[in-house]
Amino acid sequence: MLGICNGIFLGLLLVQAARKNIPMLVEAEKKRKGLDDLLDFATYAVCSAKFPLAWTGAPCVPSALLSMLLRFPKLKFVIATLGEDGCMMLERSINGECSCMNCVAAEHHLNQNYKTWLVRKKKTLLEVFPTMFVGGSDAEEMDVHSLLESLKQRKDDSKSIPTSISSVVTKLTLNGTGTVTGRLFVGTAEKIPPPELVDTTGAGDAFIGAVLYALCASMPPEKMLPFAAQVAAAGCRALGARTGLPLRTDPRLAGFL
Repeated sequence: MLGICNGIFLGLLLVQAARKNIPMLVEAEKKRKGLDDLLDFATYAVCSAKFPLAWTGAPCVPSALLSMLLRFPKLKFVIATLGEDGCMMLERSINGECSCMNCVAAEHHLNQNYKTWLVRKKKTLLEVFPTMFVGGSDAEEMDVHSLLESLKQRKDDSKSIPTSISSVVTKLTLNGTGTVTGRLFVGTAEKIPPPELVDTTGAGDAFIGAVLYALCASMPPEKMLPFAAQVAAAGCRALGARTGLPLRTDPRLAGFL
């Protein structure tokens, strides 16, 4: 009876949040009863590597992420965490703009000198970075797995700190079953020296918490993914899930904020 009441209460909360356009992030670790109903309301989703494969039956993670965006049209992005291999994110684009980063948010993160240059030259981000905002009929169509392989070729494995690389806005296809216009991101994890690696308990939760902070701070994905990876890595340097979590003032985060 308690489970039924909790389910009804959660359902009411979801309906009210949706009516008020309150964004919702859902963590999808494994298949559970009622999870599909949660994802129907979700704005963002963060998954373990195994979940999207098990849920969709897709042969690889990028195909599985695309399947999730096709299945849940309200999702703006879905992230799969890959442990020491970093993460992968597929972001939906709407009307040619990335759904969780618009020109205003991007300009917010530019340094003041560059903002001044834009004003002086009477230019917009769309003019300076046209490939970032290409959409609609102008976007190139590409198989999502092939796009991943092209991104992997751009990874710099010599860097020990977390990084992120992304495609331009592209029409992503999946074996002719559907198309989503968006960007694919590949994020790397910090290469922690073995003597410094203490405990990975809670690393995934730390990553998700950092993603939530990044969303509230209007970070673009290019900053959000390395930031979240750095927070997760910091937590792995101490015993337990919370002991090693960094404060915002931690100097290890200075280059990611």
